[in-house]
Amino acid sequence: VQLQASGGGLVQPGGSLRLSCTVSGRSLSAYTVGWFRQPPGKEREFVAVIGRYLSSPIDADSVKGRFTISRDNAMNMMYLQMNSLKPEDTAVYYCALREGSVRVGPVEYHYWGQGTLVTVSS
Repeated sequence: VQLQASGGGLVQPGGSLRLSCTVSGRSLSAYTVGWFRQPPGKEREFVAVIGRYLSSPIDADSVKGRFTISRDNAMNMMYLQMNSLKPEDTAVYYCALREGSVRVGPVEYHYWGQGTLVTVSS
């Protein structure tokens, strides 16, 4: 399974970005999908997750109400819509897959994309 994240870039505070992740090699429908991020000098942290059967997504408290995770199993794509961005959202963002039910720990995920950098700055 291969994942390719895209959509990062430089955005001003209050702006929006939409990250995409293309999955190849297996059907996305077999996996729980998650987004994680790693701010500069910090550990990788959970952002959002959505289960295989489009179960209610779970968002980290720090992004709740601003970020929305979604998936398109037919297109083998997953997305992270990020609104009202803040400087503290600056990080490398990773898409990831796991075989099984919803989990929020990075170590629980089996497949990872290469990451896309999001910089929020004026």
